Formats: sequence, structure tokens, C-alpha cells
Amino acid sequence: MSTRTLACTGLLLGGFTALPALAQSHHAHAMDHAGMDHAAMDHAAMGHSTRDRAPTPTDHSAHAPADPTPPREPVPALTDADRAAAFPVIDHAAMQHASGVNSLLRVERLEQFDGRHGRGQAWEASGWIGGDIHRLWMRSRGEREAGRTQASNVELAYGRAVSPWWDALIGVRHDVRPAQSRTWAAIGLQGLAPYKFETSAMLYAGSGGQVLAEAEVEYEVLLTNRLILQPVIEATLAARDEPEHGLGRGLGKVEAGLRLRYEFTRRFAPYIGLSHERLFGDTADYHAAAGGSARDTRWVAGVRLWF
Repeated sequence: MSTRTLACTGLLLGGFTALPALAQSHHAHAMDHAGMDHAAMDHAAMGHSTRDRAPTPTDHSAHAPADPTPPREPVPALTDADRAAAFPVIDHAAMQHASGVNSLLRVERLEQFDGRHGRGQAWEASGWIGGDIHRLWMRSRGEREAGRTQASNVELAYGRAVSPWWDALIGVRHDVRPAQSRTWAAIGLQGLAPYKFETSAMLYAGSGGQVLAEAEVEYEVLLTNRLILQPVIEATLAARDEPEHGLGRGLGKVEAGLRLRYEFTRRFAPYIGLSHERLFGDTADYHAAAGGSARDTRWVAGVRLWF
């Protein structure tokens, strides 16, 4: 091995030995600087403290009460006198209750008609007085033509609610006519059928074994909250022929009407409309023999009233 080769080998070995020493000197230098920084940095002397610095989300010292002393005026304990003042004893005998008796009078139709066979007036009214279950009903309807009352009746009946929407009626009806009068025993049912059809079905038993059945159905179509179209249909059937009363057996009369009213209030509503009446069977023959007509179409105008 030559002298140059030995020198190169010694130089390489000396370099590998010096590298760890150099790294250790740098690490010690950094530790010295860190020690100097921590030793020289006195936070208390710089004026920083936990009281002066802004609270952080994890700093619970900001939510601690500043003054832990209790309030000067604590809420007093609840006593029996306080409970008695909050819940006084109610004297029901001294209270004023609403009356259980109510009443209503409704003039369903008060109208002037102009038909092919004459002009005249017609009315239909009903009213009741009582409570929610038991009521006394009164109804009346009639017609005048050429200054004379052609037909009219008054009905008085006791009504009892048999369901939330239906009343059962039993009473008497008296027909008032220019020539003859007649009294009937009455029984029936009235109320609001499904789909808001106002329905009335009555049976009348009179002298001589005569029985009449009358049915009426009406419906209200709300065009607006005040403008209402009301179709109605009525039918009358008799069990026996009575020429002296102008009644024939079976279906005697059907009347259909269409009225358009405007409710200024629920208590006052004028209307106009059209009504058609037709007689059938022997009833039509009896009226024709008396100089009447089996059918008639009328224009009507009137008012509906509530009291």
C-alpha cells in the first residue's frame, strides 16, 4: 500500500468520525438558545395574566360568577295562604249561566210571483223555542192570488233531537181555506242529510182515513260567501181520492224552484228565482174541472228573514 493510499483512507475515516460530533454541537447550540428564551421570557413581568387576556372557548374561568354572594331578597317559601289566593273556592250558585232556552223565527220565503195564470203572493215560515234536545216547532205556509187566500196552513209540533243532525216531530196541522178547513195529526222527521241536503218528510192523518205524505229537499250552492243559489223540490202524495178537497190518490203535486239570493246579513237576504208547479193524476183533473191549470211556471222575487 502506498503512502498516498494510506493518506486518503485516514482522511475518510476522520470525516465519518467528525459528522456525529458536528450534529451534537448543533443540537446543543439549539438547546442553549431554547433555554435562554424560556429563562428570559417572564410573562408576569410583561404584564400578561389570565385576568387580562381574552377568554377562549375552552377557558371556563370566563363563565364563573364574579360575585358568589347570595341575592339580598330571596323568593319566600310558598304558604297555604298563597295557594288559597291562587285557587279560590268557586261559588257556582253565585255564577250567572246562559239561559238554556233559545228561540228562532225564520221567514224562508216572503215573495211576489208572476205566473202564466195569475199573480199573487206566497209565504213559508218556521220557528222554534226550546233547548238543544227538546223544542216546540211552529210552521206556516200559504198562497194568495187575486186578493184571496187560496191555501194556507199552520202547524204546531213537539220536536226531539234523535241525532246531531235530525229531529223527530209529532204534532197537529190545521189547514185554512176559503171554503173548508181541516185538522191533521202530524208525525215526521227533519234534518240535514249527507252532503248537506236539508230534508223534511212528514205524514199527516186526517178525517175519513185520508193520509198525506209531503217531502221537501233543498240545497245551497255558495257561489260566493254572500251570493247563494238554492234549488228546492217538493212532492205531495195522497192515500185516497177526495174530489171535494181536490185531492187524487197517488202523486198529486210536484214543485221545483231555483232561487238566487244575496245575503247582506244572515238576517236579511233578498232573492229572485223561478218556480214550476205541476199536478198529476186525479188531482190535475179535479183542478181542471174547477177552472184551474195542471201546470204553471212563475217568476218570483222576495226576501228571506231571520229573527
